Amino acid sequence: MTGQPTLITSVQRALRLLDAVGSSDRRPTAKALARLTGEKLPTTYHLLRTLVHEGYLRRVDGGYALGDRVSALSARLLDRPLRQRVRPALSDLHEMLHAAAYLVLYRDGELELVDVVDSPSAPRVDLWVGLAASGHATALGKAVLSALDEDGRRDYLARHELADLTPYTLTDRRALLRRLPERGGPGGGAPVVVDRQEYSLGIACVATPLRVVRAGGEEAVAAVAISVDAPRLDGARRRGGDLARAARRLALELAT
Repeated sequence: MTGQPTLITSVQRALRLLDAVGSSDRRPTAKALARLTGEKLPTTYHLLRTLVHEGYLRRVDGGYALGDRVSALSARLLDRPLRQRVRPALSDLHEMLHAAAYLVLYRDGELELVDVVDSPSAPRVDLWVGLAASGHATALGKAVLSALDEDGRRDYLARHELADLTPYTLTDRRALLRRLPERGGPGGGAPVVVDRQEYSLGIACVATPLRVVRAGGEEAVAAVAISVDAPRLDGARRRGGDLARAARRLALELAT
């Protein structure tokens, strides 16, 4: 016995890649990361593919950036009380609709994933492209845009490239703005926004925005969504009332 801990080399290599991406002021390519970490290029590709699949990295313009899982880990440390408050409502929504349930906040001009509740029978969507680069293709992102005023919408779209993620992704800014529902929705209710395989083939999402009014009158925008297999989209849309009730409940939790 040497007293030395047992170390898993592949885990060490993956963590070094995360460190290299996180410390870079650019979006390093696989070849650049192989040089930085001293790994062979085939090994680097395998590790990067795994980290992207698990959401710790994302591909952007041929390079790599930190993914939503890293942001979510940081957010969990900073916002643990917030996650504890919203988890019951998301869990109830998940169980009621038999679908993965998501909550995002619009903070500092970006979509921030707060929490996801899923299960083996209703798994979450593989976030292969982070929300920072895919808001236009997700029901969550479009729900947030629907709650912003005209200036807020145009500001967001001016700062984000509309990447073509699937054959169904809308990449024309004017067309996207035209398809967003009016603020407040029909009859003053919250609009229901859908993603028809625009983010991931075979997956559809339904979302609704929520406006949060905190003490002192400060306002924030958020959105709650569920994801289902594409053939279940019509049924999920018919549960818009359940989604709206969850949104109202979450708005109260976020306001505290």
